[in-house]
Amino acid sequence: MDATPTTINRLCDHVGKSVTLSGWVYKTRSSGKVAFIVLRDGTGLCQCVLEKNEQTESFFGDVKKLAQESAIVITGEARAEERAVGGHELQATAVDIVDAAHDYPITPKPHGTEFLMERRHLWFRSQRQWHILRIRATVVDAIRRFFNDNKYVLIDTPIFAPAAGEGAQTLFEVDYFGDPVYLAQTGQLYVEAACMAHGKVYCFGPTFRAEKSKTRRHLTEFWMVEPEIAFASLTDVIDVAEEFICSIVQRVLKDHREELIELGRNIEELEAIKKPFFRLTYSEVADILHGPKAKELLENDLKVKTARIEELDGKIEELDAVAKSNVKQWQKDKAAAEVIEAREERSELQEQVTNIPHHMDLAANFEWGSDLGGSDETIISRLHDRPVFVSHYPRDVKAFYMRQDRDDARLVENFDLLAPQGFGEIIGGSAREEELDRLVARMEEEHLPQSDYEWYLDLRRYGSVPHGGFGLGVERTIAWLCGLKHIRETIPFPRMMGKFYP
Repeated sequence: MDATPTTINRLCDHVGKSVTLSGWVYKTRSSGKVAFIVLRDGTGLCQCVLEKNEQTESFFGDVKKLAQESAIVITGEARAEERAVGGHELQATAVDIVDAAHDYPITPKPHGTEFLMERRHLWFRSQRQWHILRIRATVVDAIRRFFNDNKYVLIDTPIFAPAAGEGAQTLFEVDYFGDPVYLAQTGQLYVEAACMAHGKVYCFGPTFRAEKSKTRRHLTEFWMVEPEIAFASLTDVIDVAEEFICSIVQRVLKDHREELIELGRNIEELEAIKKPFFRLTYSEVADILHGPKAKELLENDLKVKTARIEELDGKIEELDAVAKSNVKQWQKDKAAAEVIEAREERSELQEQVTNIPHHMDLAANFEWGSDLGGSDETIISRLHDRPVFVSHYPRDVKAFYMRQDRDDARLVENFDLLAPQGFGEIIGGSAREEELDRLVARMEEEHLPQSDYEWYLDLRRYGSVPHGGFGLGVERTIAWLCGLKHIRETIPFPRMMGKFYP
C-alpha cells in the first residue's frame, strides 16, 4: 500500500496507516538496534522509531549518524503514543536522506544572545522561536480579522513621506531622486484623509523611527496597525481599542495555549484581560508616581534583584569549578553553557539594579508637564493587573494633530494604553484636532512649515468632522502576550540601533 504524504500536525488523521513525512532532524539517539529520530517539519515535532532489520539494514547505519538539521524524507506507520512528543510517533520503514548536515552551530545547549542574534536565520528553527513567530502570525491575522469583520476599509499608506508625522528628530532621511523624503513614522495622516471617504479605515505595515535607543522596548523598524474613525470622540476611540485588545488576547489564548505554556507565560494573567480596563488621567498617574506604592514597588525590586545577583554569583563560581575539574567532557560542556546563561541573567539584573535608584528618583520627582518615561510606564503597568488607559496629557509633550481639550487648554484629548506586568505602552491614540484655525496655530507653535501640510489642512477645509484613531505596535504587543524580556524576539529579523545583520 502506498504511503500518504502528510504533515506532523495531521498524523491524528492517519493512525494505523502508512504515511510519509518530510522534514529536518531535531535530535537523535540510538540504543543498539533501535534509532530514535525526533523530526520537525514546520508544523510540529514527531518521534520516529527505526528498528534494524532486513528491510532497514542498508540505511540504518547512515540514519544513526544523522546530525541535527539533516533533511530527510521518512516513511512508516503512524501510531498514537501519549508519551511521545506531539502525542504520536512513526514506526519507520524507509528513510531517504536529502541532505546530511554537519556542525550545525545552534545546539541544544544554551547560547548567548549575541551568538544567537548573529545566527537569526538559523535561530528560527528552535522551538522557542518557532512558538513566538507562530503566535506573531496569529496576532497579525487577529488584527486583520477584527477590522475587516467590523467593516473597516484597508488603506495602504506610503513608506516615503514628505514630512514628519511624529517627532522630526526621529526621521530616517532618504534621497528620493534628488529630493529629501523620510521613511514613514506613521500612516496616520493618510488614513485621516481616507476616513473622510470611507468612515472607518485602517492601515497596517512597517514604520520607522530613528530613535537612538537600545532599550528592550525599541526597534528602528516595526509593524503598526492604525485605525481611524470619522464622527468619533476620544471615548469612542478608547472603547474600540479596549474591544480590539480583548479580541486579540482571546484569539491567542484559543489558538496557542500550549505554546504560551511552553514559553513560560502565566496563562491566568492573560485570562484576566477582560473589560473594563483601568482608565486614569495623566494627572492621576502623576499622583501615583509621587505616592508610596511606586516607592514600595521599586524598593522591593532592589531587594529581590540584589539577592538574585548574589545567588547567581555563587552559582557561577560553582559552575566554573566544575568546568575546570576532572569530570567528563559532557559535564564540562554543560557547566560552561550554564555559566553563559547565568552570566547573561546577572548582567541584565545588574543593569536593572543600577537603574532602580534613578527610576525611584524620576518617579518621586516627576514634574507635571513632562512626558511619561519608560520607567514611569513600567511602574503604572505593574501596579495594575489589567491594561491601563492613561489620557489627557499636557499638549506641549504631544503631537500637533491631537485635539485640544476644550475644558483645559493645557491638555490634549489623547491616550496611551499600558499593558500590565510592566510591559508598558502598546497603543497610542487621540482625538484629532478638527478645527482648522486651532490646527494651524498649533503647527505654528511647533514651527512646522504649513506648505508641507496643505493637503492635510484641506481635510479641515472641506467637511471636517470630529474623528480619531490609534496605533498599536505589533512587536510590543507580542512581547507582552508571550511574556518576553526583549522585543527583538518578536520580529523575524530585528532592526535595532547598530544591529542590521542578517
